[in-house]
Amino acid sequence: MAQVQAQRPEFDALEVGQEVFEAAKVIKREDVKAYADASGDQNPLHQDDDFARSVGFPGIIAHGMFSMAHLTKALKDWVRNPAALRSITVQFRAVVYMDETLVAKGRIASKNEATKEVTLDVWEEIERDGQIVQPIKNSRAVVSLA
Repeated sequence: MAQVQAQRPEFDALEVGQEVFEAAKVIKREDVKAYADASGDQNPLHQDDDFARSVGFPGIIAHGMFSMAHLTKALKDWVRNPAALRSITVQFRAVVYMDETLVAKGRIASKNEATKEVTLDVWEEIERDGQIVQPIKNSRAVVSLA
């Protein structure tokens, strides 16, 4: 498994099926609060444990877009150029609790020789109660390596 690297990936060196990045982040209350402040999303589900418990969660949950931001940052760090990201589409499938370790991953799905664009399957995983949960799955990103 390749970790985030110091150099931009080489188009010709990538193979379909190759996992190319993995980036872990422990979700902390202060990070979720900072995201809420920056985004303007002050929903109490993301800030008030009593409220979150009143709607069936064990405590506050991270914003879905907070999770997507982690995935996008991991992708950007791998490609080494934020302008190379052409598109990303995600499905939000599970909530993320405080102090869980969110792991963003990417695998080469296809390569376009003519444009030097690479399509990646991207997702996030959390280990919860001995099971792998995917807060983001069935998702794709396209990057240009031209």
